[in-house]
This record gives sequence, structure tokens and C-alpha cells, in this order.
Amino acid sequence: MTKSWKRGACHCGAVRWEAETEDCIVADECNCSICRMTGFIHVIVPASRFRLLSGEDQLTEYKFNTGVARHLFCRSCGVKSFYVPRSNPDGYSLNLRCMEEGQFESVEIQPFDGRNWEKNAGRLAHLSKE
Repeated sequence: MTKSWKRGACHCGAVRWEAETEDCIVADECNCSICRMTGFIHVIVPASRFRLLSGEDQLTEYKFNTGVARHLFCRSCGVKSFYVPRSNPDGYSLNLRCMEEGQFESVEIQPFDGRNWEKNAGRLAHLSKE
């Protein structure tokens, strides 16, 4: 499997980042309350494979339920292009929809049952490990 650095950003471009991912990925479309409402499609990477390039001062944080997940939104446009997920507090979940198009050789999107998070979260734990 080949890896390369991919770029992403919020809608207004104030928050920009890059992450090293596989060139052929499987992304998770979650049906939990917040992901369903925001249309977030997850690409999870270890923290060491994520770099915030600009906009740290533009991020605002939202926590709910257990308070473990750090939902980070751009103050200007309101878009959550990445965050620290409860399932992978040692990594980042990138929103596939906020990544520049044409960077992947292939993308498969699979459903993830986040409504039953406690039962299914273990399936994601390995994604933030080196």
C-alpha cells in the first residue's frame, strides 16, 4: 500500500491541513447524531500523520456527551474539516468531503453504525495506530 500526503481545508480556507493516508482508502460514513447532521465521512489517521498548516487561531471547540471527542470548527465558515474522535483520541478524523478532490487512487465509503457507538467503536481503534 502506498501512502502520500493529502490536503484538506474548511470551506473558507482559513483552516488548512495535510495528512498522510493510504492512496486507496476505505472511509466510514457514520449515522450518529452529529455525523448524520453534518455529513461527516471519516478518514482516521494517527496524530503523527496529521499537520495543521494554518488556522489554529480560527478553530473553536464543541464537546458533548462524554466530552472526550474534540469537535473543531472554523470560526468563520462553521465547517468541521477534522476533529479528535472519541474512538481514536490518539489521532484525527478527517472529513473526506473537505479533502481536495483527485488525491486518492480509490475511495470506498462504508457505513458505520455510530448510533450504537459502544458496540461498534472498537472496529475503528486500530486506525490511529502507527
